[in-house]
Amino acid sequence: MDANKNIVAVEQRDWVEIILPDGRVYSGPRGASVEAFMRALPEWDNPPIMGAIINHELRELTYPIKMESEVKPVTMSDADGARIYRRSLVFLLEAAFDDLFAPAFLTVDHSVSSGGYFCQVNGRAQLSKAELKALRKQMHKLIDEDIPLKREFVPLAEAAAFFASKHMDDKVKLLKYRQKERLVLYSIQDHRDYHHGYMVPSTGFLRWFELHDLNGEGFIMQFPRRHAPKQILPMPEYPKLLGSFREYGKWLERLEIENVGALNETIQKGKAREVILVSEALHERQVAEMAEQIMRRRQQVKIVLIAGPSSSGKTTTSKRLSVQLLAQGISPLPIEMDNYFVDRELTPKDKNGQYNFEVLEALNTPLLEEHLKRLIAGEEVQIPKFDFRSGTSKPGEIYRLQKDQLIILEGIHGLNPRLLPSIPPEQTFRIYASCLTQLNLDRHNRISTTDSRLLRRIVRDARERGYSAQKTIERWESVRRGEKEHIFPYQENADVLFNSALVYELAALRQLAEPLLRQVPFGTPEYVEAKRLLAFIEWFLPLPLDLIPDNSIMREFVGGSILHDFRLWPERED
Repeated sequence: MDANKNIVAVEQRDWVEIILPDGRVYSGPRGASVEAFMRALPEWDNPPIMGAIINHELRELTYPIKMESEVKPVTMSDADGARIYRRSLVFLLEAAFDDLFAPAFLTVDHSVSSGGYFCQVNGRAQLSKAELKALRKQMHKLIDEDIPLKREFVPLAEAAAFFASKHMDDKVKLLKYRQKERLVLYSIQDHRDYHHGYMVPSTGFLRWFELHDLNGEGFIMQFPRRHAPKQILPMPEYPKLLGSFREYGKWLERLEIENVGALNETIQKGKAREVILVSEALHERQVAEMAEQIMRRRQQVKIVLIAGPSSSGKTTTSKRLSVQLLAQGISPLPIEMDNYFVDRELTPKDKNGQYNFEVLEALNTPLLEEHLKRLIAGEEVQIPKFDFRSGTSKPGEIYRLQKDQLIILEGIHGLNPRLLPSIPPEQTFRIYASCLTQLNLDRHNRISTTDSRLLRRIVRDARERGYSAQKTIERWESVRRGEKEHIFPYQENADVLFNSALVYELAALRQLAEPLLRQVPFGTPEYVEAKRLLAFIEWFLPLPLDLIPDNSIMREFVGGSILHDFRLWPERED
C-alpha cells in the first residue's frame, strides 16, 4: 500500500500543467516540448501555431515545459508568429538554394508590401524561370521530408571561424563587435547559419510560399499575410517601390556600407561624420529633384500632397521641400489634413466600438475639397483648426493664395483617390514618403522597415509627448492596421517615392531607445516586443548625436531640428 502511494507520487511529479489565457488547463509529461502541448489544442492549425508566450517570455515550440506555466499560443496571425514563419522560410530558401546553386549565394534584400522579400543571386547570373522552378521544387522536397531545424549555442570565436571558412564576410564583420560570448546557430541537415530570432521546429511547418520571377532582375519570395495565414494572395506590381529600393541599394554600395558590420566598422574607425554627410547630401538631392519636378509642372500643379506611414519623416520632408521651393521663388501654403477631422461624436467607430481616426470618413473631405478649390480660384478661405482636447473643429486662420503660391497638404490619405475626387489629377503632385531601409544585419537577416519606424516613434513619443515605450508599443498594432488599410494600397499612386531612411539612423537611435525599452515592465504584453527590439539594436555601435545636422530627418525624432518652428504662412488678406 505504501509502495503504491510512492508510485502515484512519482507519477504526479512527472506531469505538469499549462494554463491557457481562456482558463483551459492541459497536462503532459514534465519536460515535453510546448509543441506537444499545443498539438492537443483544437485550434492547433487554425491559424497555425508558431510559438508561445510562456510565463511572459516568447519561446520556440521546442521549448521544454518543466514547471506549471501560463501559456499563450503565438500564431501566424500574430506579429511574432509571422516573424518566426518568415525567418524560418528564409532559412529553408537558403538551404534549397545551396543544394542547387552553391558556391553562388543568395541575398535577401528587402520586403515588398504584398507580403514577400526581394532576393538576388550573387556570384552568378540571376535565376532563369526554369531554375526558379527547380528551386521551388527543392524547397517543397525539404518541406515534405519534415527535417528538424536544430538549434545550438556556439562560442563566438568558433562561429566567426565557421563563417570565415564559408567566405561569409558580412557575418564575420557583424560578429566582430558582438558583446555576448555565444551565438545561436541553426541547421537544416548540413546547412548551418545564424538567423536573428526564433525558428519553427521543422521544415514541415513551412507549407505556404511562392516564388515570382522578376525578368532576370532577381525574384520575390512571397509568404502569407497575417490576416490570411494559409493563403498566398495575388502579387500586385510595385515598380516605383522596387525602384526606390534599388536606388537606396546603390547608395549603400557607393558608401561601401551594405550591412551592419560595415557600418560598425566605419563608426569604430571614426569615419561616421563622412557617412552622415554623404547620407544627408543624398537626401537633400532627392528633395531638390522633387522641387525641380514640381517646377517643371508649375503651370498645372496647384497642390502638393505628401503621404506616408507613421514616423516616415513627412513633416521634415514637407519643410525641406518648402525650403527648396522658396529657393525656386515659390512660397508654399502648408495645410494640415488633421485640421479637417470631423467632430468627435461624428467620428466612425471600429468593430470594437472605438473611434477610428485612420479611416477617410474621419475627415470632412467635402469641406477640404471645397476650401482647396476656393483657394486655387484666388478666394479667401478660413481654414478650420481641430481642437484635439475637446474633439471639436473650430474656426482657424483666414488665407488667400498669393501669386505663384501652391498648397502643400500633408496627411495619411494624400494618395487616396477618394480624397479629392473632383480636383483634376494634373493639378496635384503626389509624394509618398517612407523609411525604406535596405541596410541589413547580413545577407540573410534583413532589417524590417517597420522596426526602424517603431524605434523612431518610441524616441519621438518619449521626447515630445511624454509617452513611455510601453504605451507607444501598445498603440503600434492599431497604427500598423490603419497603414495597411489606408496608406500602403495607394503608394504606387505617387508621382515620387521619397525614401527617408538614413544608413546611420539605428546607430543614432540606439542610445535613446535602449533606456526607454528597458523600462517596459516584465509581465506586460509589451515586454516581449521591447525585449526583441533590445536584442536587435544591440548589434549597432552607438553614434554621437552631435554629428547629426540640425535639418536632418533624424532631428524630427531625436530633437534639435532647426525646422521645428519653421512655418511658411502667407500674408493675411485683411
